[in-house]
Amino acid sequence: MFKLAKYLKPFIWMLVLSFALLFVQAMSNLYLPNYMSDIVNVGIQQNGIEDSVPDAISQNGYALMTTFMTSDQKAQTETSYSLVGKNNLSSSDLDAYAKKYPQIESEDIYVLKSMDASKRTNLNTIFGETAWTMINFMKQQAEAQGQSVETASLTDFDISQVYSMLPQLQRIPAQAFESARDAAQSTPDILKSQTGAVLVKSFYNDLGMDISQVQTGYMFRIGVYMLLISLVGVIAAVIVGYLAAKTAAGVARDIRRDLFTRVENFSNHEFDKFSTSSLITRTTNDITQVQNILVIGIRMIVFAPIMGIGGVIMALNESVSMVWIIALAVILLLGIMLVAFAIALPKFKKMQKLIDGINRVMRENLGGMMVIRAFSTQKHEEQRFDRVNTELTGTSLSVNRLMVIIFPAMMLIMNVVTLLTVWVGARQIADSALQVGDMMAFMQYAMLIIFAFLMLSMIFIMVPRASVSAQRIAEVLGTPLGITDPGQPKNFTKKRDCVLEFKNVSFRYDGAEEDVLHDISFTANPGETTAFIGSTGSGKTTLVNLIPRFYDVTAGAITIDGVDIRDVTQHDLREQIGFVSQKGILFSGTIASNLRYGNENATQADLEQAAAIAQAAEFINEISEGYEYPIAQEATNVSGGQKQRLSIARALVKNPPIFIFDDSFSALDFKTDAALRRALKNRTERSTVLIVAQRISTIMNAEQIIVLDEGRIAGKGTHKELMGSCETYVEIATSQLSKEELG
Repeated sequence: MFKLAKYLKPFIWMLVLSFALLFVQAMSNLYLPNYMSDIVNVGIQQNGIEDSVPDAISQNGYALMTTFMTSDQKAQTETSYSLVGKNNLSSSDLDAYAKKYPQIESEDIYVLKSMDASKRTNLNTIFGETAWTMINFMKQQAEAQGQSVETASLTDFDISQVYSMLPQLQRIPAQAFESARDAAQSTPDILKSQTGAVLVKSFYNDLGMDISQVQTGYMFRIGVYMLLISLVGVIAAVIVGYLAAKTAAGVARDIRRDLFTRVENFSNHEFDKFSTSSLITRTTNDITQVQNILVIGIRMIVFAPIMGIGGVIMALNESVSMVWIIALAVILLLGIMLVAFAIALPKFKKMQKLIDGINRVMRENLGGMMVIRAFSTQKHEEQRFDRVNTELTGTSLSVNRLMVIIFPAMMLIMNVVTLLTVWVGARQIADSALQVGDMMAFMQYAMLIIFAFLMLSMIFIMVPRASVSAQRIAEVLGTPLGITDPGQPKNFTKKRDCVLEFKNVSFRYDGAEEDVLHDISFTANPGETTAFIGSTGSGKTTLVNLIPRFYDVTAGAITIDGVDIRDVTQHDLREQIGFVSQKGILFSGTIASNLRYGNENATQADLEQAAAIAQAAEFINEISEGYEYPIAQEATNVSGGQKQRLSIARALVKNPPIFIFDDSFSALDFKTDAALRRALKNRTERSTVLIVAQRISTIMNAEQIIVLDEGRIAGKGTHKELMGSCETYVEIATSQLSKEELG
């Protein structure tokens, strides 16, 4: 995978923006459980009262609370509240206060001054501790009188009854509250906060406030916050999805382009390493696998860790004592993922190779359908396809069985975590060590952490296959080219009248034990035809394939006008050559587009002239569409002879100084062959022409005939000369033509 990382470089800004938005999305998801906890703890349980500090309090309530405070606490409280009423408020301000605190119309009340968060936190601690000092003192007094009092009953009382005791409480010495205060200081903060909120509710009722309005206002405010946070998260997710898709598509496009360009520059030696079906799979299926992992990976590789780590941190804030549940779940999840990765990787490697096999069999069947039908071997081919298909199916099922086990196992872990959280959390709630909202938030954070691992598991499931695909792509991209351009290329000086010369050329295929061509030397002059003939496997096609550098010579040199073909660029070299291969290859398009393949600027007159020379004009003119007749894929809608004639016409339209015809007349009848060669002679009178042929009649009039036998030159000369000097040539000639025909 890392070998293809360079393709991400043009999309760095998209990745950075995506990661930033993923952080925003993750944080929005992580903050939502906190707000949900606040709705339960504060909005429902505490009626929307956020802490133990009342925003306003009656004079009796103020006196009651300060009675149980230390002198320092009283001083801080006095500086935090101001007494307001009819005497020091304007009528408009008084009306505003009266709407919120109706009791102000009958008595002055204490109103909390504006303060920063740290001061309010400190004041919250004071009021919470004071509330429990009062509760503990009352409990001690009740126990001293032999009464058994539950703490819960002391937090659920009528505040007016306590006000009636205020004169007696104020006469009690401050030292009498010390033991109650010591007990209050050891009370859990959760209980202090909850009890303080109950007292604040009583104080608000005393002022005539609408508690339901306070509760509704709080829940509406928190709900709006949650809605806005969710909206931000959704917007971030949509943008990240778009950026991830665009990045992945761009990377796939660039890899596909480079892969295609690389394959285009392969010599025949590199093509021998990779089958056609494998190259097709690597260019399509493998790149799609990489694209898919990028789309999901960009969104999850960053998002999942933030969710996981952030969830752990948030869960710690809710309850440290239950973190072991998450730790246990994480260990189990990691174990499952590692085992799955170890099992899946080799299977995915096998799957990609099997897909190559499927493509190979399909390609062979589609290309050789006529042969298959002619030999009635459809059943054999069906069985052959069924074997590779069954093997691929079996491997896919094996991988899918692994996936089927993974997700239920993770869901089981998630459900167990939920049960453990409820069980442990309920015990802590009973012990007043945890609030219900905090337990619910912890449960949500546990789910977020597990879902983060689920997302990572999805990535790890896809990564092995994508990793295999990336390695296969990198293997092609990293294959060194056997034929490369020189660092300082030379140029050809002539556009016509090129002299082609082989100087002691030998050639051996990679891995072969001996040469297939041995010490080949000859000169092909412009205006002349040099023909090659020999038995099957004598090296004729191999020899002409050396000229356009489909392979490079093992020893010796090939020159054009004295310039070694290895000293010029492949483009310049091939611009000098019009090559017609053994198998006439046409591309999907039209006849005109195929003929213009070597010269896109060719005029209609050029096409017609080339078609006439190649003896293709007659059948083209018989078609209603003419030169715009569509050529199907692999030219299945034209005959073999028509295909060869159009291939020859294509080379003629290019009009290069060197023509190579590699057994390009084999599909033509004798009459068409003779007519074509006569027309070709006139057109190529200044060109160097090389012809590989099996038929003596095709090359009898060539100025130079080279006879090959087992990779060596067995004879060289004209037809007449060879008939008198070359036994191999005589054997081939007499096997095809009578003595009268041979002259």
